[in-house]
Amino acid sequence: MELIVNYLWLFGVLALAFVFIKNAWVAKQDEGNERMSKIAKHIADGAMSFLKAEYKILAIFVIAVAILLFFKGSNEEGSHWMVALSFIVGAICSALAGFIGMKAATKANVRTTQAARTSLGKALEVAFAGGAVMGLGVVGLGVLGLSSLFMLYQNMWPGEENIPMVLNVLSGFSLGASSIALFARVGGGIYTKAADVGADLVGKVEAGIPEDHPLNPATIADNVGDNVGDVAGMGADLFESYVGSIIGTMVLGAFIVTPDFANGLGGVYLPLVLAAVGIVMSIIGTLFVRVKDGGSPHKALNLGEFGSGFLMIVASYFIITTIIPESAEGLPFGAMGVFYATLAGLIAGFCVGKITEYYTGTGGKPVLSIVKQSDTGSATNIIAGLGVGMMSTAVPILLIAAAIIVSHHFAGLYGIAIAAVGMLANTGIQLAVDAYGPISDNAGGIAEMAELPKEVRERTDKLDAVGNTTAAIGKGFAIASAALTALALFAAFMKTANVTSIDVSQPKIMAGLLVGGMLPFVFSALSMNAVGRAAMAMIEEVRRQFRDIPQLKAALEVMNKYNSDMSKASKEERSVFDAADGYAEYEKCVEISTQASIKEMVLPGLLALAVPVAIGFIGGASMLGGLLAGVTTSGVLMAIFQSNAGGAWDNAKKMIEEEGRKGTEAHKAAVVGDTVGDPFKDTSGPSLNILLKLMSVVALVIAPSIALDQDEVTAHNMNSIQLSEQVVENANTAASDAAEKTLVIEETEAVSEEINASENVEKAATDKSEE
Repeated sequence: MELIVNYLWLFGVLALAFVFIKNAWVAKQDEGNERMSKIAKHIADGAMSFLKAEYKILAIFVIAVAILLFFKGSNEEGSHWMVALSFIVGAICSALAGFIGMKAATKANVRTTQAARTSLGKALEVAFAGGAVMGLGVVGLGVLGLSSLFMLYQNMWPGEENIPMVLNVLSGFSLGASSIALFARVGGGIYTKAADVGADLVGKVEAGIPEDHPLNPATIADNVGDNVGDVAGMGADLFESYVGSIIGTMVLGAFIVTPDFANGLGGVYLPLVLAAVGIVMSIIGTLFVRVKDGGSPHKALNLGEFGSGFLMIVASYFIITTIIPESAEGLPFGAMGVFYATLAGLIAGFCVGKITEYYTGTGGKPVLSIVKQSDTGSATNIIAGLGVGMMSTAVPILLIAAAIIVSHHFAGLYGIAIAAVGMLANTGIQLAVDAYGPISDNAGGIAEMAELPKEVRERTDKLDAVGNTTAAIGKGFAIASAALTALALFAAFMKTANVTSIDVSQPKIMAGLLVGGMLPFVFSALSMNAVGRAAMAMIEEVRRQFRDIPQLKAALEVMNKYNSDMSKASKEERSVFDAADGYAEYEKCVEISTQASIKEMVLPGLLALAVPVAIGFIGGASMLGGLLAGVTTSGVLMAIFQSNAGGAWDNAKKMIEEEGRKGTEAHKAAVVGDTVGDPFKDTSGPSLNILLKLMSVVALVIAPSIALDQDEVTAHNMNSIQLSEQVVENANTAASDAAEKTLVIEETEAVSEEINASENVEKAATDKSEE
């Protein structure tokens, strides 16, 4: 085990070597005919133009924040200017993870389409290989970056007494990853949904053509959006969760002494070792994903994911029992307690994913209720979707709460943090399965645009349907891991800032709690309004092209005449339709989405960074603790609600289409519901996961600057004790007053009874005398 600790960086290199091999294999696959290659090039060029524009803006941001961190670290006890270096490396790794995933996805999409002309099994193999490049690229960069920096800082500042400073400087890596992740998620979400709304509303509802049809000017932007939102965005999101959970656990692990391992730093090294071994298990898991013709892609993906998860559980037992002693201070149940906490995280993540699948999957009761209520129009469809989203928060929250209680019972705050690491240990294959979804979706779009045979589209649709389910499970997993990661970082902040408790009876802390609870609503409003504004510009552009380009206008008239079934068209009408090929101005729609997303992502991103800094320095560490508690509670609920409502609306629309009811009033209502749900599930919902973690990471980085000194801690504790004593005294006074009042009432009642008895005796005597 000591050998693994000394060569942790090699596991990162192994993952990147696997990425290189898989990427080369994907590139060698046939990309089909000239028309398919041309469409794929449009998508790849659009995706890269967005990334270049985004990274130019983010480079300025990274340099500015790095300069601030340099001066902060230089002038602060317990930190160092190299926190700026950690920040830059974290930002580069996060951006590189998105770039690698995007390049692989835009290569794999057209090759998946071509493979689908041969067989379903071959198409799955290509799509999953593209996803595996993304998944293993993320974990490889995470482990390589973290372990290399940790090794460097330990050599610079050796000794157990310097570990708090080493970890504070290392936390800059997580801040860099989180910052890029938020901008990538928000920017990518705005891009993809602006294009999707334009393609849906004008293409499907107004013009009556499929959203992936080559005549639809927004179709290339829509397919680009699948990559920038669901590949680069999801990759950056889980990279940040992965890194954040490891660093939060390392900070808490510094308070646990393991005398027989790594100079007492077993608690610090454990999350890194689990993450490193998780890379090997994810690579093994990818080897299980195979499907024969007529087989089920869903079963193949499940075999890889669950097989890898089972191997990780077995490996975790041996790793934990080797590193953690049977009894240690702060760990009431020793090594087994830490193992049970890890197990709790894994089980909770899986269960939240399955509950998400129930609420968003086609054929499930919640989605069927939305389908049924679509028959009476858009209003009832939207009401039903909102109800499903709200109800879907109940069980996941109970599962996350149970995981928190169980893991804390067995291993304290360290248990909660290690539960998050356990949940994310298999991020490599989890993300591979997630990224496979948008690749399959793109493959279907290319098949539609290239007008390939019907069976090709049927195969890609089968892959896409499985991709929707895996994406829903992935989103559930991301939310659960975000909650536990945020809590781990929150606990690490409290330890570093010497905050012993969050006492809501104190006005400042209650104020922070309320402000924190409000932030997810404001953040969601900013991102959703941004989608609305960008979508308006997209809709106007698509309408303009349908109206002002004669060839498109003529081709649309032919399509509408035969309800998009061109097999019924005459030879002359077919020539009119074919003449429109190449006239749709795709690049203008791509440009609208790119410019809008880059412009609109800035304000939500700055809000997440600026608020914790302002509250921390103005209101102090305790008020910042209240803010983090509020944003975590409110944010997790909002994220679950929005992601599940959006997913349910989307699949309700798909079910109506599968029933052959395209163009009906119910379908139009479902398209409206899906359009409302798009920014829910792909922009504001997923972005909230990053908001929670980013604010906790910012708090952790500034913790040494705002930490309570010993006198303040004593005063804080005394204040809490005095408040408790006051409450007890008030209760005792109230009880005493109540007792006195009871006594007076009892005495009054006794006197009253005596008087009544006397009167009764007198009355009896009088009656007797009269007789």
